[in-house]
Amino acid sequence: MSGDFHAPTRRELLVGSGVLFAWAAVPRLARAEGRDPRLLTIVLRGGLDGLAVVAPVGDPDWTTLRSEKSLTADGQTPALPLNGFFALNPAMPNLHRLYQAGQATIVHAVATPYRERSHFDGQDVLESGLTQPHASATGWLNRALSGLPAGRRGGESGVALAQNVPLVLRGPAAVASWSPSVLPDLDADTLQRIADRYASDPVLSHRLADAMVTDKLATEAQSKPMAASDGSMDGSDATTAAVRSTAARYTEQVKTAAGFLCREDGPSVAVFDTTGWDTHFNEGGGQGQLRGRLAVLDETLRTLKQNMGEAWPRTAVLLATEFGRTAAANGTRGTDHGTGTAAFLLGGAVAGGRVIADWPGLSGSALYQQRDLKPTLDIRSVLKSVLHDHLQVAKATLDAEVFPDSRNAQYLPNLLRA
Repeated sequence: MSGDFHAPTRRELLVGSGVLFAWAAVPRLARAEGRDPRLLTIVLRGGLDGLAVVAPVGDPDWTTLRSEKSLTADGQTPALPLNGFFALNPAMPNLHRLYQAGQATIVHAVATPYRERSHFDGQDVLESGLTQPHASATGWLNRALSGLPAGRRGGESGVALAQNVPLVLRGPAAVASWSPSVLPDLDADTLQRIADRYASDPVLSHRLADAMVTDKLATEAQSKPMAASDGSMDGSDATTAAVRSTAARYTEQVKTAAGFLCREDGPSVAVFDTTGWDTHFNEGGGQGQLRGRLAVLDETLRTLKQNMGEAWPRTAVLLATEFGRTAAANGTRGTDHGTGTAAFLLGGAVAGGRVIADWPGLSGSALYQQRDLKPTLDIRSVLKSVLHDHLQVAKATLDAEVFPDSRNAQYLPNLLRA
């Protein structure tokens, strides 16, 4: 091999394979329209206890249900104040700052149409956008990509930060996926040989080019220095140590997601998920395993915002879970599978600083099946509103193709900035 050989650049690889990466055509069209929005969806798998994250401290039945583990407006376990009736878990100071800055909205007493308590079925309904589990092999976000305005269609408009594309992003619209490799990096000679070998194959050369560009974008994103901590996770106790360890595992994903989305030639949407929200025992409120997991999530959101940079003002981030948890604690100081919960919408494009809730109350007669927070809002109302107002997907497409049978899920006004 000659001494002046160099690893193929992005463009060299694409041209050598006879392929032009489709994302490169997106920004010119988006800028021509004057808009280039970004949407990140984070799926919280396991059933998030919305009551312990956003506590109804103004409801007289709240402290009765959770006793000494209940978050309060003041006292033993004070929460971060929101609007006088609701308060945020103290593990989430970064989300609280976004809320105060008008960049976060919380939707409470929300649920999918699913009313049973299976994680697998509940997640399927959340991701498919339909009313019954296993009714579709495609997800609402992929179907929405097909309804993007003509100027932003084409190529791979979405990316999943996972080994496998989750249901929410599966479907006819082309999407990419990325996950950390467990194999050593290939040297330049091997890369060139692979590119040469498949250059004449229109299918494999396309896949190779897409994979290489995706990996390059991810590598560039990870090379950015990590934003310094603001001190919200400082401490030396065991809980803080566990939080730091778990947060490190999400850093690569969230930096990569930001790296994709903040590029001018990047995808319109990205998806990744977090796990561990199935808190059957030792859940805690202001302390315990839930606080540790929320601190990880809060740090993830801070990292995302700082790494999005100038793209943050046109970014919306949606956090949703398959169902909530029981209103009362169980015998092992945790909570079991429930129904109503909380969802979160944040970002520079969000008209935030409010909690949206038609609060049903927590008295015995107000609970769903006398055990769960009763849902009063369909999560599809949030999803439809974000997709229409932010990504400009037509209501006719949303109602007929993305969320069929959702006519009762009304659009919510003014979720996004004008």
